[in-house]
Amino acid sequence: MSQITSEVDELDAPELTAFDRCDSCGAQAYVRVTLASGELLFCAHHGAKFKDKLSATALEWHDESARLSAVPATDER
Repeated sequence: MSQITSEVDELDAPELTAFDRCDSCGAQAYVRVTLASGELLFCAHHGAKFKDKLSATALEWHDESARLSAVPATDER
């Protein structure tokens, strides 16, 4: 049985950066899927599109797509 996690554990899964690109379209990756055969990176769109199909075989689902709607901190001086 596979386990899919939605929480990000910073020690186990490093943050995705702008250098990480979607394997489907080349956009910035916000989702990392770990499978027995390796990793796949997806943008938020393709991560959502393939989640149902990959959930059965995914060992881990690392999703940082919430960063897309995060409000940046203000620098008040």
